[in-house]
Amino acid sequence: MKKSILILFVLVNLAFADFIRDDAKEIVIDTSTNLMWQDDNQTIGDANRKNWSNSITHCEGLTLGGYSDWHLPNFNELYMLADRSTYNPSLNPEFNNVASSYYWSATTNASDTSVAWFVDFGNGDDDWYAKTNTYFVRCVRLAD
Repeated sequence: MKKSILILFVLVNLAFADFIRDDAKEIVIDTSTNLMWQDDNQTIGDANRKNWSNSITHCEGLTLGGYSDWHLPNFNELYMLADRSTYNPSLNPEFNNVASSYYWSATTNASDTSVAWFVDFGNGDDDWYAKTNTYFVRCVRLAD
C-alpha cells in the first residue's frame, strides 16, 4: 500500500514539475521552456477581454512581479501552455486565474493578415479569428 501511494505521489509530482507558482508575484514559471506567465486577476473577467491590437499594447505596458518586459505570446508559446489532457480549464492547476475561453496569441495568420491565432483554454484547441474580436490575454516573458 505504501509503495502504491509513493508511486502515485511521484507520478503526480512529475506531471506538475514543469510549473512553479509564485503567489507573491502572481506569476507561474514553466521550467521546461523558461517562460514566466502572467497569472494575476487581470487575466480573467469580461473587463479584461481585448481586441488583438489592444492585447499587444496591454502586454507591452504591463508591470507585474517586478518585471516590465512582458509581451503577448506567439502562437507556439501559447499553444504549448495548454494542457489538452484536461478540460475547463485546459491548463496546469498551478494557474489560479483562468477563463475557460479564448486567449490571443501575437501570431497573425499568414494567409490573411486581418486575423490572428488564439488558443481556447476550455479544451486546448486553436483557431484564428478577426483581430477586432475581443478575447482574454495572458502575457509572457523570458524568465531570468
